[in-house]
Amino acid sequence: MPVWLTVVGIGDDGFAGLGRSARRALVEASVVYGGERHLAMLPTRLAARREAWPRPFDLARLLEHRHREARVCVLASGDPMLFGVGATLARQLPAGEMRVLPAPSSLSLAAARLGWPLQDVTAVSLVGRPLAALNAHLRHGARLFVLSSGGETPAAVAELAAARGFGASRMIVLEHLGGAQERIVEASADEWRDRSNRNGAEAEGAIAALNLVALECRATSGAPGLPLTPGLPDDAYLHDGQLTKRDVRAMTLARLAPRPGELLWDVGAGCGSIGIEWMRSHPSCRAIAIEANEARQRFIEHNRDALGVPALQLVPGRAPGALDGLPAPDAVFIGGGVTAPGVLDACWQRLAGGGRLIANAVTLQGEAVLVQWREQHGGTLTRLAVAVAQPLGGFDTWRPALPITLLEIAKPRGGS
Repeated sequence: MPVWLTVVGIGDDGFAGLGRSARRALVEASVVYGGERHLAMLPTRLAARREAWPRPFDLARLLEHRHREARVCVLASGDPMLFGVGATLARQLPAGEMRVLPAPSSLSLAAARLGWPLQDVTAVSLVGRPLAALNAHLRHGARLFVLSSGGETPAAVAELAAARGFGASRMIVLEHLGGAQERIVEASADEWRDRSNRNGAEAEGAIAALNLVALECRATSGAPGLPLTPGLPDDAYLHDGQLTKRDVRAMTLARLAPRPGELLWDVGAGCGSIGIEWMRSHPSCRAIAIEANEARQRFIEHNRDALGVPALQLVPGRAPGALDGLPAPDAVFIGGGVTAPGVLDACWQRLAGGGRLIANAVTLQGEAVLVQWREQHGGTLTRLAVAVAQPLGGFDTWRPALPITLLEIAKPRGGS
């Protein structure tokens, strides 16, 4: 099928800033889709019908043009393939049906203004995403570009950074990049928060809805400074004791072996530590936490936000019934409930070919289930025993934790 759709990246300088190919595509188009702000940038002389995106956002009307003889354009901010509608369309259409004409992205323009090498900066989008996603990226020395969802985003970023021990961070807000109204406002996160709280508005006037926040992270003594490796300190989590402890958690995650884009089921999730650290291993890793206890569900909700993975999906309920309708996982961890009838079998049946199943047991009954299951299906069993030196009178002695029996098995591709 020939190209029928052209996606035009447009900057804050509007139609005048477009190149020849982009202008020609818009002149020849029969219909142009885009946000109201972008459509207002088009000169009245263009004959194309203008169609604003529906709310909530939906591509259905646009895609109806696919088998018609019409020339269709889409307007998008900057580079459409960077957190933009071009990337969304690319998941719906073959590359041969779509032409993309990018403009400089807001990230490129911000890097140029600040002199920050773009390859050394982490981009975090808060457009349609929770603010808590920023927590995963706050570490001393990091440089972040935060794509704002509106004029209130800078104050929210400052509040979060200060609360997490990064109030000394340098914070630069860049408005209307590349346009006639471009403006740059700078303060520390603490200063920004304090002035906003005191004045009820941003310190130097209302912040434009079209803005980007640059954050140069500087930690104070109270900042958590959590590592990227698995096995976060136990006190990083709220829990009631139902927590896979740090050393066992690190060894469990090593066997789960997260890979980019994979999905984990964390069955009997407790406070959510395994699923959270699975998702922290790579931005594209996904996890579903299945937990029946209501108090622990609240722990999961708190911990996933505090540790920067708010996209972790929580499924209230008890396996195996709660597994119905969930997408097939690439890996499964069963941290609780191995003695419940049908849990191991249901997880193994739903596991994708080439996937990994890890189950931990601390009781004799749980261990017996793992031993019997291994006899039927294969896999390996490992006994994990950890001891910590603790005082005993005037001396020290080893205080062993309860030993863990770990079952590890990989599912063959194309078979069970």
